[in-house]
Amino acid sequence: MSGKPFWEDFIQTEPWPIVRKPYIIAEIGINHNGDIILAKQMIKSAYQCGCQAVKFQKRTPELCVPKHQRDLLRETPWGLITYMEYRKKIEFGREEYDEIDSFCRELGVDWFASAWDIPSLEFLRKYNSPYNKIASAMLTHRELVRQVAQEGKMTFISTGMSEYADIDYIVKLFRDIGCPFILMHSVSEYPLINYKVNLRQITALRTRYNCPVGNSGHESTMLPSLLAIMMGAVAIERHFTIDRAYWGTDQAASLETRGMATLMNYINQIPYVLGTGERVITEVERANAKKLRFFIEEPERNQSK
Repeated sequence: MSGKPFWEDFIQTEPWPIVRKPYIIAEIGINHNGDIILAKQMIKSAYQCGCQAVKFQKRTPELCVPKHQRDLLRETPWGLITYMEYRKKIEFGREEYDEIDSFCRELGVDWFASAWDIPSLEFLRKYNSPYNKIASAMLTHRELVRQVAQEGKMTFISTGMSEYADIDYIVKLFRDIGCPFILMHSVSEYPLINYKVNLRQITALRTRYNCPVGNSGHESTMLPSLLAIMMGAVAIERHFTIDRAYWGTDQAASLETRGMATLMNYINQIPYVLGTGERVITEVERANAKKLRFFIEEPERNQSK
């Protein structure tokens, strides 16, 4: 996308919260189930809804799957297979990411991915995506986050499952290196029920770290995202699918096309609904006043300056 990066205004502007239209990310993640055709359908659908970016996840299964889980059997669309076999089947490689990169460039939509290990980070560098993402699960992988920060790209940092000490460390690291970032409030439950969303953390993170904060949601409803924007969230990331009935662990925590399109419609209306804050009497109000105000007495006006 051309022009000044969206995040510069948020980083340079105080005080918060200032409600603007946020940057909207459709988190496709692994909802594609290893099917590039389905992935491209999801990209196009997210783009048509008005999302500015789509996001994926990149792993090296041999590094990211714990040894005690590798041989566990799992019922999948490919039959009863081990967890390691399942992870490999849903993982995209060079050919698929080349297609994703080309397809997104044709549409004019940003794309990026969260790297879950260092070889995956090295793999993704070829594509020169505009942003990086540190998943909540990777926030304590210190060598990985150090290498992400050294790339210097604006980075979304999810904070699910993390103590303040974990976030303190990564914020200091990014600031010492000089890499811009946006903290993303997140609660790592899939799906997340509304009474656990804890959106006041947006204010707490912004106050503690004096930085822009967004929200990465795993809910099946739109309400938390809208409230997050009203609290000054500068970016909204929502898991996205085109059918929540698809097989997969994240489908139930995702918005479908209709839900995402509705959310985007509400988001687009927020600046108009909020208005300027000035005291304005509309022309229709003036006409109604003539009809409805049968007793009018001029108020005493303060003449002092």
